[in-house]
Order: sequence, then structure tokens, then C-alpha cells
Amino acid sequence: MKCKNCKDKFTPKTFLQKFCMVRPECVEIFVSEVKAKQWKKKKAEMKKELMTLSDYSNALQVVFNKWIRKRDEGLLCISCGNMTAKRDAGHFYSVGNYPSVRFDEDNVHSQCVHCNQFRGGNIHEYKRWLTLRIGQDRIEALEKRAHESRKYSIPEIKEMIEKYKNLLK
Repeated sequence: MKCKNCKDKFTPKTFLQKFCMVRPECVEIFVSEVKAKQWKKKKAEMKKELMTLSDYSNALQVVFNKWIRKRDEGLLCISCGNMTAKRDAGHFYSVGNYPSVRFDEDNVHSQCVHCNQFRGGNIHEYKRWLTLRIGQDRIEALEKRAHESRKYSIPEIKEMIEKYKNLLK
């Protein structure tokens, strides 16, 4: 095997050994790589410890939206009925005004980018197709949940992140 640094041939003592450990510069590079890996791991842990409720909510939003797009794969846009490749997870009740149903599966459906981003969600058509997709009873229950006050805790959000990650598998 050749040393990763000096390119000299050597016999490794372990199957993962990449440096010859004969020359001082090879040892220094090995030590610096180990320290860099340890720092990267420690930095990731520190970053995770500093995450706020907002950071966790945003992380959940990313996973949740991926799951919605996966769940509704092959279905038409909930608003216009087009079949396009680029999809968003469109909320019937907006995230900003109705945070209690931000992660409600009845509130979020696959929507084409055009309807979601350029037509304000195309809400009138969204409601018409939503009624056909989930039924009037579930829409009424969704409306009640939308007007309730609901705040998620960090442990709840972590649990939901794991749930949707597992559903994506």
C-alpha cells in the first residue's frame, strides 16, 4: 500500500491505515486529519445543542414537506389538476396565520409550483378539490383545529421529525 502523503510503499498495521507513520510530516498530517474529524463531530453536536424551537420547526417543515410530496406522488395538483414534475407542499390554511395546523396532514397537499407560489395557493379551487379528496366532515374538523391555539414543544417536534423520516423510508 502507498502512503497517502509521501507515496512510499508500506505495510499497514490495520486495514484502515493510510499513512506510513515513518516520516514526521506523515504523522503530522495524520494527527491533523484526526483532529479535524473530531472538531467536525464536536461542532455538529454543539450546533445541535444550540438549536431553538424555531430551528426545530424549520427542520420538521423540510421533512414534512418531503413526506407530503412523496405521499401525493402521482396525484394531480390539488388546485388546478395539472400533472407537473415540480411540486410544493401547499397549505390550505397558511402557516403564518394558522400555526396550529402547520403540520396537519389534512391541511397540506401536493400542489404545483405555479399555483402555490404565483397564484397565492389558488385557494378557491383548492377548497373545491379538497372537499372531493378528504370529504366535508374532515374539512370541518380541520377548520376547528385551525382556530385552536397549539404550540409544539421541542420533544414533540423531534418525535415528529423521526416519524416523518421513518415514513419517507
